[in-house]
Amino acid sequence: MKVDGGIGGLISAGQLARVQEDQGMDGLWSAEGGHDPFFPLLLAAQATERIELGTGIAVAFARNPMTTAYTANDLQLASEGRFILGLGSQIKAHIERRFSMEWSHPAPRMREFILAMRAIWESWNTGSKLAFEGRFYRHTLMTPFFAPQPNPHGAPKVFLAAVGEHMTEVAGEVCDGLLVHPFTTERYLREVTLPAVERGLAKAGRSRDDFELSYSAFVISGTDEEAAKSADLVRRQVSFYGSTPAYRPVLELHGWGDLQTELNTLSKQGGWEKMATLIDEEMVETFAVVAPTERVADGIVQRFSGALDRVGFYTNVTSDPQAKSDIVKGIQAAG
Repeated sequence: MKVDGGIGGLISAGQLARVQEDQGMDGLWSAEGGHDPFFPLLLAAQATERIELGTGIAVAFARNPMTTAYTANDLQLASEGRFILGLGSQIKAHIERRFSMEWSHPAPRMREFILAMRAIWESWNTGSKLAFEGRFYRHTLMTPFFAPQPNPHGAPKVFLAAVGEHMTEVAGEVCDGLLVHPFTTERYLREVTLPAVERGLAKAGRSRDDFELSYSAFVISGTDEEAAKSADLVRRQVSFYGSTPAYRPVLELHGWGDLQTELNTLSKQGGWEKMATLIDEEMVETFAVVAPTERVADGIVQRFSGALDRVGFYTNVTSDPQAKSDIVKGIQAAG
């Protein structure tokens, strides 16, 4: 099992990437939150030699296939083939009201978005005519002036973030990997996510060996103070994600469907603090690996062995660099 870290923003991005490469991390993810997800990875590419570099995630529907293809191709070149384009759909309110872009049929649109990018990359790398015509996207013009030279490292890998079964099937069909949403339990992963991936792979005639599942795990560990902070973050994030109607199936699988309605109502009222108090200890332990620092690696491997190919940490595991390094090595060795 590979172990991934992360970087946030431009400040010290190169230095942080180099430190995590030296710690033995296999990959780094840059999220699209309060900053662009791509820029930090360019600095990371310049400061590292081995580690994979991915967006976790870039919002696909805030962009179009052509602009995304250009950026991904440049990062694939700059990193010498280490770039992973991680995409996500976001939700309707953000796409329409934050990005002022069109929202419709997210799973079919995402499938077509990725196929369009692959057609663009193929045109650049092979010189074939660009002739992609779909329901949502149409790319039929590519003149030599605007076509990059063939990329010696080929097209980047594409991972897709998904929670629901339809988007997960799309990932299995047209992507190289799945970014499993943090709002996922072991049971949901094994009973819902993995079967959906297999259905998507079957559509494309591919096997599980052609595909990676990556997950950023909630972990509660470290000193008493660190564990308390992580537990508070888990409650807040689970309540926040749980308020989203699209994520209700995760809660329903565990018999907590009614909680989603309550969380959604409170979110519309701005009741963020109260929302966190509704996440009890059973839910915390279902969503998070809770263990002493020396048992974190075993806890992650026991929970996710055979289901995941790479794992990161959503919460701070420990402030002790040596203990963190031991956790990374423990997961890599056991997984």
